[in-house]
Amino acid sequence: MRHHPFHRVYRFFGAIAIGLTAFVLSCADGRGTLSLADCSEFGAYVYQVDSARAEQAVWYSLFGVSPDADSIVAILSREVPRAGLDTAAFFITQLQADLDVVHSLAFDSLGLDINDVLTRIEDNLTEAYLLYTTGQRYGFVRPDRLLNRLDTKPEGDYIRLFDYKVQAPDREPAQQHLTQEDRIDYLLASQPRHPLYSTLQACLDSTTDAARRRTLAVNMERCRWQMEQPVEEGRRILVNIPSQYLWALGADSILGMRICCGAVATKTPLLHSAVSHIQVNPTWVIPFNILKNEIAPHAGDSAYFARHHYDITERSTGNTLNPRQVTAAQIRSGRLRVSQRGGVGNSLGRIVFRFPNDFSVYLHDTSSPSAFQRERRTLSHGCIRVQQPFALACFMMPEADEWLLDRLRISMDIEPETDRGREYLRDYEREHPASERDKSVPPLPHRLISYRDISPRVPLYILYYTAFVNPESGQLEFYPDLYNYDSVIAEHLPIR
Repeated sequence: MRHHPFHRVYRFFGAIAIGLTAFVLSCADGRGTLSLADCSEFGAYVYQVDSARAEQAVWYSLFGVSPDADSIVAILSREVPRAGLDTAAFFITQLQADLDVVHSLAFDSLGLDINDVLTRIEDNLTEAYLLYTTGQRYGFVRPDRLLNRLDTKPEGDYIRLFDYKVQAPDREPAQQHLTQEDRIDYLLASQPRHPLYSTLQACLDSTTDAARRRTLAVNMERCRWQMEQPVEEGRRILVNIPSQYLWALGADSILGMRICCGAVATKTPLLHSAVSHIQVNPTWVIPFNILKNEIAPHAGDSAYFARHHYDITERSTGNTLNPRQVTAAQIRSGRLRVSQRGGVGNSLGRIVFRFPNDFSVYLHDTSSPSAFQRERRTLSHGCIRVQQPFALACFMMPEADEWLLDRLRISMDIEPETDRGREYLRDYEREHPASERDKSVPPLPHRLISYRDISPRVPLYILYYTAFVNPESGQLEFYPDLYNYDSVIAEHLPIR
């Protein structure tokens, strides 16, 4: 790591100071004539310095302020604004003023006590060093604590919105480097290695717009968090909520598509997982919160349940119940299960991409594709609807041959593309006239594929960046703060 430009000069004079220290000590036995005041940067003021404090201090001694103090303040005054942070949080102005007082010996003219100034330098510079080096390495806010205390359930518990495991800030390494020779190197090496960080920083350097700088600063903070980061090789899927977009990244390909994500009241959680399997023409088991709020009011309306292809069963026995005889109280009791049969009109569409998580969310097709034409697509109860489900399935199964893909097409009511597929479908239609087919559920050939494991599993990252490099264009793009997370983070960041 390269030193600050002034670092070599400071080290040079530091060596001189050490030599002078040895010389002064020799004065005690009569072999020299220089006094402590002659050797100290403080001059005659050195006799006013609290020697006990000086002995314990990191940034000064009886012979003056450490050359590293000036170097570190110079580095911080330059790098703190470039990190999108407020210099006031790092005492930069006060430190510069106090160091000027020391170097000009202006204590009497300003009516200042040397011990007050030195103690302030010691305390402020130590805190600035620890805050900057630790914050740059771990983040200045705890996203797991901050974002998971925003929304509450009706019963009063907080809703978990951020599910990444984040390493807690640890000041101990910075404390150790504070008194070591490499403390400047450690400071300079604190900048995050996240590939997005340098792009955001370069943009920050080139703009004076306050709102844009705030957005950049918040997204730079996200780059500091020590959490699971997207892999850079192999197949992976990135979902960025503010962009309302999904990118499926392969070794030499990029598949991008629009998504619909959770509404503000039912936000999509931020998490890392891996797609494990797909289900075609899935049955949708309706979550309890939807049952309670949206299905229960229609209790007793058999036409409503028939129209939506909903089945009601007892959880304990598995018996199917007549919707006309079921009350809203029974639905809200939790003892009944309401599910929607797979096929045309199913809310999950024709295919679902499952991945392990604690929120019962997944990627899926939709029976309402017109929603992808909206500018703001925060519509769901937390799951993510994808605009190109068949293309995404092909991405998940790079080993699939044409017959497998045609089986998937037929199962999803997409026209087959192989002779075998077309012949298969013609034979079925010849044997089953349209008048005999039940469109409420997928007919037999549409069940050619109902389940398939994804091996190896495809890593999935659900992210939240309002300034993000588009993987397709390679350009930095800005997006709306859909869930108001930027505002929450900015309130807890040391920024202007």
